[in-house]
Formats: sequence, structure tokens, C-alpha cells
Amino acid sequence: MTIKERYQAVLGHFAAAMPNPTTELNFSNPFEILVAVILSAQCTDKRVNMITPALFAAYPTPEAMAAASAEDILEYVKSVSYPNSKAAHLQGMAAMLVDKFGSEVPSTMEELTQLPGVGRKTANVIMGMVFGKAAIAVDTHVFRVSNRLGLANGKTPLEVEKTLTRHIPEELRFKAHHWLLLHGRYVCKSQRPDCLNCAITHLCKHYKSVK
Repeated sequence: MTIKERYQAVLGHFAAAMPNPTTELNFSNPFEILVAVILSAQCTDKRVNMITPALFAAYPTPEAMAAASAEDILEYVKSVSYPNSKAAHLQGMAAMLVDKFGSEVPSTMEELTQLPGVGRKTANVIMGMVFGKAAIAVDTHVFRVSNRLGLANGKTPLEVEKTLTRHIPEELRFKAHHWLLLHGRYVCKSQRPDCLNCAITHLCKHYKSVK
């Protein structure tokens, strides 16, 4: 199977199985999804969704969050992973939005990654989800699944992102992010991949190497 055929088969399967994939994070505007994605780093979406209603009620705008202290914000986020650093990042992010970006979430990689707590993965999520750009965010799930399936052979998230970007059509890139993420979250898990209930083992290099 050529790499082109592998991509066509994998993407074709996901397109049929999940025609309209989306995030499992709850949000109602660009500021809220930015906050939620920052909080979701090394934390489950379920946990983030449990705390964001109270957080968004207390700080519904960048101005409100910027006016708070990291200690104030910590009270709302203390049940997520790395709460101290995330509270500081949220306060700093909100302050920069107000001071530098007119309280609007910016749309480019260069601008987004200036914000505290925003790396390349988070920036790609925001560019795709908020601004409809052909971005592929490579988190741990996307990284793992891409390498296992044989879509990539990358040692870093950036290597995998570049490979996926090269082979996936623009109109499918952000959908592909969700497809690979959800497949990794629920089927192709880190420690115990559920190969018995996976519909694409016939396309998977990892499965063929261990069966």
C-alpha cells in the first residue's frame, strides 16, 4: 500500500464514520474555547467541562479575567492538572488579549503563540475551530495514532504535523485532527489500544507488527 492509498483509506473510513466531528469541550465564544483548550492540556475534556461553567460565570470576558489575580483564578481551576501554572497562564493570556489585541482572540500562529499558555498545538486548535483555517493540531492522541497507523513516522509533534499537512487536503485537515484525536481517545488508547473493536486494523502498521 502506498502512502497515498493509506491516507485515502484512513480518511475515507473516518469521513464515513464521523462526517461532522467536533470538540468535546463546551464553549460559546472564541475567548471561552481559548480558555478551555489551555485548561485541557494533559487533562480530560470531561474535567475541564466540569469547572468552566463557574469559571466563565466569574470571568465572562478577557477584561474580567485580566482584572483578577492568578490566586483568584486558581480557586476555579484547582481540580485540573497543573492548576497553579494554568491559573497564571489564564491571567496573563487575558491581560495580553486586552492590552495587545483589543480583547479579541487573534487568528494567526505568530500572534496566538505570544499568549501565555498557548503553544503551537493550542494555536492550531483555535485557528481551525474559530477561524476555519486548514490547521492540524497534533496533541498526544493525534501523534500516537498517526504514527501507529503509518500516516507519519515522526519523533516530534511538529514532524507529524508537517507530514499530515503534506498529505491531507486542506478541506479535511481540521476534521482529520478531530478524527485522529477521537480515535486515540476512545479506541487507539495509549496503554491498551482496543484493537478488537477497531475498524481499521487492516490499515494499521502497528497492528500488523504486533499481531
